[in-house]
Amino acid sequence: MSTDHAPVPRVANRYGAPKPQRAASGPRRWLIWAVLAVAVVATGIFSLFAGTPEVSSKDVGFRIDGPAMARVDYEVTKDPAATAQCAVQVLNESYAVVGWTVVTIPPAGVETDGDGRTTSHSTMVRTESEGVTGGVNACWLVD
Repeated sequence: MSTDHAPVPRVANRYGAPKPQRAASGPRRWLIWAVLAVAVVATGIFSLFAGTPEVSSKDVGFRIDGPAMARVDYEVTKDPAATAQCAVQVLNESYAVVGWTVVTIPPAGVETDGDGRTTSHSTMVRTESEGVTGGVNACWLVD
């Protein structure tokens, strides 16, 4: 019994032999490492300077005084000599803004913590309908 089958071609015969992978040579390898090191250092420096906000806020509490008024209590941390503004908002149960006001925080006075950077504030906000929560949306320094 004879079998006349055609030989099965190998993948290398069809597509060619794979080319050998070469590792980066000496000067090229050092250049790659130098570029990576510079990128890591630049990222560290950028995050160090960009990661510290000039002014920040912390929500302390709120009180809903009916369908037309709410009180928001919060703390602001900033340079004691700087003036800041904060947007205070009240939200309803659908997280829609029902009250909003911008408050100016003057340079630090007697109501500050030990180093004068953090001040406590309470703001009354008029609302168009009854809210369920209140807080500071954002704060920024005024020039």
